[in-house]
Amino acid sequence: MIDLFNEIPEGKKIFFASDFHLGTPTYEASLQREKKIVRWLSSIQEEAHAIFLVGDIFDFWFEYKHAVPKGAIRFMGKLAEISDRGIPIVLFTGNHDMWMFDYFEKEIGAQIYRDPQTFLFNNTPFLVGHGDGLGPKDFWYKALKKVFKNPLCQWLFARVHPNLGIGVADAWSKKSRASHGDSDKTFFGEEEWLLQYCREYHQTVDNSIQYFIFGHRHYPMKLSVAENSTYINLGEWISDYTYTSFDGKKVERLVFEK
Repeated sequence: MIDLFNEIPEGKKIFFASDFHLGTPTYEASLQREKKIVRWLSSIQEEAHAIFLVGDIFDFWFEYKHAVPKGAIRFMGKLAEISDRGIPIVLFTGNHDMWMFDYFEKEIGAQIYRDPQTFLFNNTPFLVGHGDGLGPKDFWYKALKKVFKNPLCQWLFARVHPNLGIGVADAWSKKSRASHGDSDKTFFGEEEWLLQYCREYHQTVDNSIQYFIFGHRHYPMKLSVAENSTYINLGEWISDYTYTSFDGKKVERLVFEK
């Protein structure tokens, strides 16, 4: 269990957000959303003890040895500014940006995680992750994820020229996200697969977890896992602009400029 941020000073908070999907659906729409995210980061930086960005920050991301996707320069510059102030930036990879390697670690000192991790915040156990490939069903994506994470497959893709590789993968990413349609905005009750994952994890792995924090689902929610255990989905920044904070005592679900 990671306790790097365990002691939250008075007046400080841990902030969580996910699913910015920068780069979609158009350059103009993404730019406006990027500027909004930068305003949000500016608004929280004085209170921030750490900032967790929990996956799908980009609608597509692949790091070549000497190239990264264009765009989001204001966002990346803001992260660098915040990191230079001594505020930790924690990035989780998602299903749209799992090909983050060491660029953000080198450039802004971000900590990068590829799988859910447990953290202690003021001695309160949290499990944090993007959420893709967890829970029952979705066997096709789970198989596809193994291919995407395979080092040989990544090496082969890196041999493709960035103009072609990024262009094709970006188009596929947009098509994949669009194919979900309105299902992202449908609440499935007890059938919510991340809720099922949380309950199984709480029962069979670690019943001390008080908060499960995930993204991916695009539907902001707060659901009971068990007595004294809660699942929170962070929602998205395409239309909802939701995020969550923890001050060491209280978890708050918030909305920015809606």
